Amino acid sequence: MTIRQDRIAKVETLACSAGWRNYYFVKITTSDGVIGWSEYDEGFGNPGITNVIHQVAPRFVGERVGDHERVHAILRGVTRPGTGGVVGQALGAIENALLDAKAKILGVPCAQLLGGVMRDRVPVYWSHCGTWRISRKPWYEPMIDSIDGVVALGREVRERGFRALKTNVYRYEDGRPIGWATGFGVPFEPGLNVDRKVLRGICDHLDALREGAGPDVEILLDLNFNAKTEGYLEILRAIAGQELFWVELDTFDAAALAYIRDHSAHPIASCETLVGLGQFMPFLRGQAVDVAIVDLVWNGAWQAMKIAALADAHEVNVAPHNFYGHLATMMNLHFAAAVPNLRIMETDIDRIAWDEQLFTHAPEFEDGCMVVPDRPGWGTEPDEEALRAHPANDLLNPIGLITYGRRSAPLIPC
Repeated sequence: MTIRQDRIAKVETLACSAGWRNYYFVKITTSDGVIGWSEYDEGFGNPGITNVIHQVAPRFVGERVGDHERVHAILRGVTRPGTGGVVGQALGAIENALLDAKAKILGVPCAQLLGGVMRDRVPVYWSHCGTWRISRKPWYEPMIDSIDGVVALGREVRERGFRALKTNVYRYEDGRPIGWATGFGVPFEPGLNVDRKVLRGICDHLDALREGAGPDVEILLDLNFNAKTEGYLEILRAIAGQELFWVELDTFDAAALAYIRDHSAHPIASCETLVGLGQFMPFLRGQAVDVAIVDLVWNGAWQAMKIAALADAHEVNVAPHNFYGHLATMMNLHFAAAVPNLRIMETDIDRIAWDEQLFTHAPEFEDGCMVVPDRPGWGTEPDEEALRAHPANDLLNPIGLITYGRRSAPLIPC
């Protein structure tokens, strides 16, 4: 049997507008004209990934497309002093595009490269439920300006057949939800202290969602980086009586997270901002999480399977971090289909108006699950003509701000 030895011939990056942010893509073309795609993100604290991709591209052009582990090792070698962070995310974007090309050459879905399909329907939760409609105006309809709108959204989740939703932190003033994201500087409070109004707001917000969603829809709460250990413990005490699927939070201190987990009435999910096996190890060894969240867009699908195996060895399940475009969703779907120790998959149901125009296929849902496609590769790819019709917003800098001359201001409050 003759094995095709397609070589990497060309590496390109593309971007387009996604309303309040941009979408970013890697396009790798092989010597035989096969195209592999991946999606990455520069819009949330990750400036410079595009530059890294272009700087390292000469190091792997000419390599065999199928040798993605070799390519990853080459690039780790030439970037070792800057391992992780933006450099690691660039390597993940390259790996994901190589996997797409390799799967297309073999004529199989990417899940087959990851070990095969464990499940052909993947349970999902509706992420940023309320967050996008409240805090990303005017991109998502119907916009929400009151607690009644939050109740109605909970009802919509249930009526549309979704089994779980995740929301963020809100307080209320005169019945109007106000985002609270001090970890991201909105509002600016570098101490990350939690006050009584925030504690009451979290409870009011969860109660409103539960009223609309009913008793059977799971609710997940994402606290992000918005507190320190003391504040997280205050929040956990305030919501101890709530029925929650998990509480998600971020910290880079594994011991602190293990302490928080020991004092929580709810399962703890974390780790979405980690890159590479080494960063995950102290959290898993320290039994700091009930669910390890893995960002496949950042880590690369092949490396993410290694992280999932490490988590499995520590009796921990994983969940993909996914708040990007449809290509990234399909990338995460193949990982979720193949990984044995899956808990649930994140996806955004609220989308910008032209999302489906940008990709050849959109995700399909059945009974609160996402259907795993059997098309070669990731099962979708960007439409380059549509990307050109929605050019990237150059005023958006990589940390989510609009720049006016020498001044920058938050694009939209979180």
